[in-house]
Amino acid sequence: MSYEDIVQMWKGFRIQDSTQLGAYLENFSVLFAYHSGKIENENITYHDTREIFENGRVINYTGDLKTLYEIENMKSAYKLMMEWFDRDADITQERIKEMHYELTKGTYDERRWSLGERPGEYKKNDIWCIGEKELAAPIEDIEQEMEEDISQIMEITDQSNILVAAAWWHMRFEGIHAFADGNGRTGRAIMNYYLIKNDYPPVIIYQDDKQIYYDALEYFDETGEIQRMVDFLKEQTCKTWEKTYSRYHREERNYTEECRQRTMKMHKNMEFLENGDLEL
Repeated sequence: MSYEDIVQMWKGFRIQDSTQLGAYLENFSVLFAYHSGKIENENITYHDTREIFENGRVINYTGDLKTLYEIENMKSAYKLMMEWFDRDADITQERIKEMHYELTKGTYDERRWSLGERPGEYKKNDIWCIGEKELAAPIEDIEQEMEEDISQIMEITDQSNILVAAAWWHMRFEGIHAFADGNGRTGRAIMNYYLIKNDYPPVIIYQDDKQIYYDALEYFDETGEIQRMVDFLKEQTCKTWEKTYSRYHREERNYTEECRQRTMKMHKNMEFLENGDLEL
């Protein structure tokens, strides 16, 4: 099974609306929310995530409220993505801010709030940095850099370059670090919407593999090379969809065999018909 096999399978689904999309993302949505959240918050559990997605609540929850809000927000962000899909909405700065708001509402700490930072708004202070080299766009450059990057990826029409574009833009987004918090969750959600919008399978970045993910981001910051992230996303996509692909491939083989048997029976009946002895 290769990445190309997964893409071919996804395109074979011929998804037209959020109802069809939701059917294929039923398990994905929970796993994506769990892993994307846990990359930055160790208190998030799979059990709590599934309970919120399926039942809208967690019984006897004893964790901190911020963790609970972050899980609930992932569900809200998923619903927003489905709404965008039905409208075939383009990616804009306002929609990125909308996604960020859904993912971070109710989670900003007192320090961020006192400094004027708000969910759904670009950061107002140059003190929220990333990585060992503390790279991030100055606040006065954020809007222009975001607009330039969005324009570039929205202009891509070559379907063979979609994953490369997604990888490049994701790393650029994380490097710009436009928000005071929640950049990782927002970037991963927007990247998946970009993939789905272009009829490519979305991807889960597994928290067990987060160091490889961080290394690829840092390597891009240092060298500008994107292949390491592209290869990583291909591996993660195969990991995300391997069970679905096995089931899909098995069903495809069964269908092919059923068609073969029907064809053989049809030819046999044609022979019997010629001889006046039809098999029912």
